[in-house]
Amino acid sequence: MKRLYKSTDDEFMEFHKREIGVSQPRNFTRRISASEVTVKRLDLYGKLNGHEGCVNTIDFNATGDVLVSGSDDRRVILWDWATRKSKLSYSSGHMDNIFQARFMPFTDDRKVVTAAADGQVRLGLLLENGHVETKRLGKHQGRVHNLAVEPGSPYILYSCSEDGFVQHYDLRSNSATKILCCSSFTENNKQSSSSVRLNSIVIDPRNPNYFAVGGSDEYARVYDIRMYQMEASHNTDRPINTFCPHHLIETHDVHITALAYSSSSELLVSYNDELIYLFQKNMGLGPSPLSSQGEDAKKLDEPQVYSGHRNSRTVKGVSFFGPGDEYVMSGSDCGRIFIWKKKGAKLVRLMVGDRHIVNQLAPHPYIPVLATCGIEKTIKLWTPSSKNVTPLPRDAQKIMEANKQGREDHSRATLTPDVIMHVLRMHRRQALAYVERRQTRGDIESDEDDGGEAYVLGFSDGDTEGASECSIS
Repeated sequence: MKRLYKSTDDEFMEFHKREIGVSQPRNFTRRISASEVTVKRLDLYGKLNGHEGCVNTIDFNATGDVLVSGSDDRRVILWDWATRKSKLSYSSGHMDNIFQARFMPFTDDRKVVTAAADGQVRLGLLLENGHVETKRLGKHQGRVHNLAVEPGSPYILYSCSEDGFVQHYDLRSNSATKILCCSSFTENNKQSSSSVRLNSIVIDPRNPNYFAVGGSDEYARVYDIRMYQMEASHNTDRPINTFCPHHLIETHDVHITALAYSSSSELLVSYNDELIYLFQKNMGLGPSPLSSQGEDAKKLDEPQVYSGHRNSRTVKGVSFFGPGDEYVMSGSDCGRIFIWKKKGAKLVRLMVGDRHIVNQLAPHPYIPVLATCGIEKTIKLWTPSSKNVTPLPRDAQKIMEANKQGREDHSRATLTPDVIMHVLRMHRRQALAYVERRQTRGDIESDEDDGGEAYVLGFSDGDTEGASECSIS
């Protein structure tokens, strides 16, 4: 109780300082936004309705007044989130589920880049007359889950794909450039022929020359773009640093679903059916992690760990929250949103965000507002409430124990013949549906060549009822 009263007293003191002119408006806003009391009061502000499929991606513009979203319905919607109204909706030109939609900086929100399950990276140009022109920027041979936009640049972005490649785009040119293929590590540090299926790519905000990728193995890799020529055929896979919790090195049964950089270059890594880890710069294993084991690896500090959620059935995001990245947040297979204090990893807010699964969370760039999406067709908005909000439900411990038990049971589970046949049947149905969509969509642009692949269902031991209309990837 003493902690609660102290936090409340601090809140009142901040307001008092603001009223008498001691605290500057900007400092006041930052302190209130970072307050634990504010985070504990986050509650549902409203829902955005407009998509006809699962919403897979959400992103605020630079000023925070517009939200962009992309969905399984292959449409992009721009929202005035404060009034909960759609400003613009357009067909992206993608032939499969949109996984990422981002505003390009300093373009007056008139350029939106998207990536999807069809392997394409596309650009939407929002014209003055309200029309939208779309074109393809590049193509991967696998699904593209993530884009990284260079901070402050209206031209430069990167994509990563399940084909293992990282591609570079400059909107001033008309072509994409493959800069590297991410490959598995080998004992003798030689180039492996096995590529890593990539799920996430992020750029260090303090040094945009550095970017990190994560995918189908246990290592988050950091690269320096200055070490690469703009043609992958002449490049080797040469990370400058790698990050992995010591106990996961060479486990081969985990993979990374999401990464996030803080404003101070801390690297947040979320693992499938494992936990979330926060790495400082000095916690890296170096460019060759298999040769960094032993006493040298043991000398490294352990990363901060965030637990309680479950990340098994989908490719979930992870994010910081607060003006100084004071909090870490993630969705969960249990349909809840978890928010921890970054320092110390104390869980401060746990709330229901979806009837099935919460996949993505987008923090507002300036104020304590949060947007989330999952298996449902709506986007949920969260703001501090004046109502009496219970930060942690009474059954919080039970929820976290159930998630932990699910992870442990899944790690021991084996695929029975019945399960294998179920997955194969789902794969065949999805492949047939994909072909049928291709045949019925006669308005596709000519640059959309074949090469998309059918979804492989992410099968879990949990109940998938109600989620059949959405692709769980």
